[in-house]
Amino acid sequence: MTPRNKTARIAGALYLVLIISGIINLMYIPSKLIVWESASKTIDNITNSELLFRFGIISGIITFLSFLFLSLVLHRLLQEINKVYANLMVILVLVSIPLSFVNILNKLSVLTLISEASYLQGMENIELQTQIMLYLDNYNNGIQISQIFWGLWLFPFGYLVYKSGFLPKFFGILLMAGCFGYLITFFGDFLYADFHDTVLYDIIGIPASIGEIGICLWLLIMGTNTLSRKGKIV
Repeated sequence: MTPRNKTARIAGALYLVLIISGIINLMYIPSKLIVWESASKTIDNITNSELLFRFGIISGIITFLSFLFLSLVLHRLLQEINKVYANLMVILVLVSIPLSFVNILNKLSVLTLISEASYLQGMENIELQTQIMLYLDNYNNGIQISQIFWGLWLFPFGYLVYKSGFLPKFFGILLMAGCFGYLITFFGDFLYADFHDTVLYDIIGIPASIGEIGICLWLLIMGTNTLSRKGKIV
């Protein structure tokens, strides 16, 4: 295995960790615990499944650390293609990491309010509910801001994949399109309250999903090998 191929497979492994931990942190656990329409149910869910809530925080930390290391490994793999784009890719990731870690403080504040009895003394139930939902809403807003950079980094990354010559151009195109999908989703949510109910919202994230999962599996399984027109690995 060549050094470049080994680097590609390390990137694929990190990408897989990022995707799995991201799904757990951003989708699975919130769907099990948070009921935006009911503060009381949300608090009951978190209180009764505190370990799951804590695991969500841990999976978030793993997500952001793997994102950081992934960008550095990809930089090593792709910098020979275009150093400017490779540097830009890493810079955009590096900007998002502090934002993401600071945002986790909102979840830690929720945990403090629920698990520390001293904070509950003298606090009305409605006040506790308001505080917890405010922290959760702030966390959700922080994720929305971070998504700007989760989208922006895909453009230089997709460009490098497209130009590499040893990775499928198709994934590069999807990744670059995914950049605009993230941005449209953010600004659509911000400017239009019912954006989640539109057809555009349902389809705008497809290129990024296919592109990121596809390039992850390609890097992990194929590395920098390519397929000839006869279907043989070269």
